[in-house]
Amino acid sequence: MPPIDGFIQQLPVEGVPATEPTEIWIFFDEDTLYISARCRDSQPDRIAANELRRDNNNIFFVNDNLSIALDTFYDQRNALFFQTNAIGAMRDQAIADGTFNVNWNTVWDVRTSRVDAGYTVEMAIPFKSLRYRAPGPQVWGINIRRQVKSKNETSTLTRVPASYGGNGVAQMAVAATLVGVETPARSLNLEFKPYAVASLTTDRVARVPFSNDVSADAGIDVKYGLTRSLTADLTVNTDFAQVEEDQQQVNLTRFNLFFPEKRDFFLEGQGIFDFGGVSGQRASGVNPILFFSRRIGLSAGQAVPVVAGGRVTGKAGRFDVGALAIATDDTPSAGAAKTTFSALRLRRNILRRSSIGMIATGRWPAASGRDENTAAGADADLRFFDNVQANLYWARTASPARRGRDTSYRARFDYAGDRYGLEADRLVVESNFNPEVGFVRRTDFALNSATARFSPRLRRGRAVRMLTWQADLEYVTDAAGDVLEDRVVTGRFGVEFDSSDEVTLLLTRQYERLPADFTIAPGVVVPSGPYSYETVRATYRLGQQRAMSGDLSASHGSFYGGTRTSAGYTGRLGLSPHFTLEPIVTLNWVSLPYGDFTAHLGGLRASVTPTARLSFSAFSQFNPAARSLTSSVRMRWEYVPGSELFVVYGDGRDTAVGGFPGLQNRSVAVKMTRLLRF
Repeated sequence: MPPIDGFIQQLPVEGVPATEPTEIWIFFDEDTLYISARCRDSQPDRIAANELRRDNNNIFFVNDNLSIALDTFYDQRNALFFQTNAIGAMRDQAIADGTFNVNWNTVWDVRTSRVDAGYTVEMAIPFKSLRYRAPGPQVWGINIRRQVKSKNETSTLTRVPASYGGNGVAQMAVAATLVGVETPARSLNLEFKPYAVASLTTDRVARVPFSNDVSADAGIDVKYGLTRSLTADLTVNTDFAQVEEDQQQVNLTRFNLFFPEKRDFFLEGQGIFDFGGVSGQRASGVNPILFFSRRIGLSAGQAVPVVAGGRVTGKAGRFDVGALAIATDDTPSAGAAKTTFSALRLRRNILRRSSIGMIATGRWPAASGRDENTAAGADADLRFFDNVQANLYWARTASPARRGRDTSYRARFDYAGDRYGLEADRLVVESNFNPEVGFVRRTDFALNSATARFSPRLRRGRAVRMLTWQADLEYVTDAAGDVLEDRVVTGRFGVEFDSSDEVTLLLTRQYERLPADFTIAPGVVVPSGPYSYETVRATYRLGQQRAMSGDLSASHGSFYGGTRTSAGYTGRLGLSPHFTLEPIVTLNWVSLPYGDFTAHLGGLRASVTPTARLSFSAFSQFNPAARSLTSSVRMRWEYVPGSELFVVYGDGRDTAVGGFPGLQNRSVAVKMTRLLRF
């Protein structure tokens, strides 16, 4: 059988043949799709392969890798994504309108082998792990991407514009068409995933302190295919004991921080609920998120029991459909009452790559513990040619305690060419806009922003691959447009080397009006009023294919009438494919007329990965300002595909206590799940 070959470079030279041949074969039987690949390499000793952790970003950023994107509905917008490297790591994601849901998981398998001429790949993907319109002969979209890190080269099955960057393989409008696959007749399409968990907990700072509290629980998740393209999920007595601890952040602003969702139940189909060009998995500046699942089951930093919930996601004709209802129990220590959360999302595909849609969310009772909160909106995502996009939305909330001035709208235009870029954005959030199943950093403002970029690629053979000049302007007033609140002018110069190292220099001039006194650190209060400051920041990014990689940064400038100096390092030391260290250091020295302080954070993650399905990780964070030391240790073992055993330990300590930091809280949990498919 002849292979699929003839891959085309996306980078460094768009449109020319790949320098290293890749050959692909696709087979299937009555229940499984098989994808086999031979990745030839003229310098096999330079293949980067040192990451085995399931779903880790380093499989993409650090290692030579092969990725498959399958558009099983052939709608040229959504797909499922499977990725591996030369040592058989596993990374799977869902794609919605060209955006990755990095935490989506399904059941599949992969085997790889290093050979003299490169490496080989064999993937096995059960048809039960895919969603498609109907059984029988299929017409799917497909694209395949290969990255050769020694050359910093990316090639794909079809021609993908360089301007698409790392998301290029997710742009299914430029994918190939796969025919000839025949899927089996519809099965019961039913999955059960029961769990059992036992824990031992100590909390010495709770309202009523307790020690070594023993608890045990059980629950179940059920998944049923209403059709091959529409899936219903039900969860009862949901538990999230296995979820990794959030990474702490330094916050020297008066606005809330954003932390992404990590809980499996809320991740599948999450992209359907994205609204207005903003992903619920990533906060984009001050843009509101109308549906943010972390509002469910969390309050005041504490877990709130999820009693039961249901969700329907998928496609119905030309519509993407998402509907969700979740009930949580009360937790007096977190100030949480029994609450029902709901969300409904409809999105219709139009034109070649565009869509229009609506969303509605509700919370009963509202966060205040009484009345209710609802939100609704309509949006349009319009895409033309290869690089032109416009995002529009209008939304309104309803809260009995907040009437009037409760709308938000946005109009954004973006031309994202490889050599030139231009963006203009207008965003308004009124003072009473309050989506309590969403996330809003600030209210009562109107943002006008513009960006212009020039990024020429240099001729091949030079050490420098691309230069970037970029200018940004943000102009923020109150929602009525009467009072200037913020003005930021930024100039950026960047150099990208053929080695994949990058240097960035950033110059910022900012005006900010504080409407009220602002407590920036314990005992340090910045008075209300206008402030102007300038900052210079330099960043050096070590190519991530190196054994030691990461971002080094330093900045200095004026700050609220004083000065601020910062330095940081976030990196990775790959000691072997089975052992990595990831240090995180953030340092801030702030000198103000109202008081001096430091804001430092330090963290270290150590990972041991014997196999692609068994991993151990330890993560410690030290925050001197908060006098806290937090640590967690986590074991994850996928003992059969889709079924897992977790053992998790975590504690928090007060470093102000003399001697060894005093224990504040501690927990040990053992959780086991079992996937049953019918």
